[in-house]
Order: sequence, then structure tokens, then C-alpha cells
Amino acid sequence: MKLFERLKADAAPQWASYVDHEFVRQLGKGDLPLSAFKHYLVQDYLFLIQFARAYALGIYKSPTVGDMRQSLEGVKAILDVELDLHLELCGSWGMTREDIESAPENTPTMAYTRFVLDAGMSGDLLDLQAALAPCVIGYAEIGSALRNAGAATDGNPYSRWIEEYGSDAYQDLAKGFANWIDETGDVYLTEARYARLLSMFEKASRLEADFWQMGLDAAD
Repeated sequence: MKLFERLKADAAPQWASYVDHEFVRQLGKGDLPLSAFKHYLVQDYLFLIQFARAYALGIYKSPTVGDMRQSLEGVKAILDVELDLHLELCGSWGMTREDIESAPENTPTMAYTRFVLDAGMSGDLLDLQAALAPCVIGYAEIGSALRNAGAATDGNPYSRWIEEYGSDAYQDLAKGFANWIDETGDVYLTEARYARLLSMFEKASRLEADFWQMGLDAAD
């Protein structure tokens, strides 16, 4: 079994609480309170800024030029695509970039971003990948599932978000990341190390679920 699939299987409860969270279900049905989505989106923008820094750290931690290029693609995807999506959606509500970037970080946002950055600072590339993987690949799984279920319709106010993360481009990015962590694991993983790697993956998945819950808790 490939490393990512093994991590996902061994962290099944944590993974399910994330990808099948009530926030995701309501998002797919289109009845998620707009206040919940707005709050989530602003916090996710702030999160992605730190996530881009974590990917940039991956360049420094990369042992090969190929790894460096993979890390760079992650930085570019965030700065050139994901942040623009957030600005587009927030702009439709009259929010400016300055409004978003000056918003205070909530505790779940700080907890998640600092966890990812610490994983990269204190460990090697594989540790960083284990912390990044739930976000990168989980969003692709969620986007694909919602899109295949027909959630990205004109009647769903969140269809733009679903279309982005269910798109072929994002699916390819996530598949590339899964292959990347598998390849890194082939070089660095030992059975003695696996338990620590799994613990990091589980924590990242729980922090993702907490992020969704933060959005629900902000609903009017």
C-alpha cells in the first residue's frame, strides 16, 4: 500500500470527521449559512498565506531539484489560484483584499498554521508533507465528491468553490502531491518512524475538522 493511502486508512476516524464534516454536507446541499462560509473563507485566506510559507519551506528542505520544483508548484498554486479565488468570492460581498488581510486570525487558524510550520521547521521534507497532505488531498476528495454528486449547480451558492476544488486542474495537483509523498516515503520512511508520521497526519486531519467547525460556530 502506498504511503498516503496507508496514512488515510490508519487515520480513518480523523479523516472521516474532516471530509464528511457537517460543514461540508451543508456546503454540498447549498444550505450552509452564508455567515459561516464568509467567516471560513476569510480565515482560510489567512491560513493559505502561512500554508504558502510552509510550501516555501519545503523548497529549503528538498533534497533534490525535482522536490524543489514540486514545492514551488505548491507555492504558485496558492498565490496564483487559491488566494485569487478567495478574493473573487469575498469581492462579491464587497470585501477588499485589505479587509481580509487585516482580519484577526482565529485560534483554530493559528493552531493549524503553526502546527504545519513547526512540522516543517523541526522535521524533514517527509514530516512537512504529512502535515500538508490532509489539506491538499482532502480538498480534492471533497471537491470531487461534491461535484460528482451534482452539488455544483447554478442553484448552489457555493458552486464556484466546489467547481474549483473539483476541477481537473486541482485533482491533478492533489494526485501529484500524493505521488510526491509516496516517493519521499520510499526514500525516508522506516517502520520505526511510521507511528510519528501517522500522529502528524491525524493531528492535521483533526485541525481541518476544527477549521470547518469554526465556520459553523460563526453562523448567525
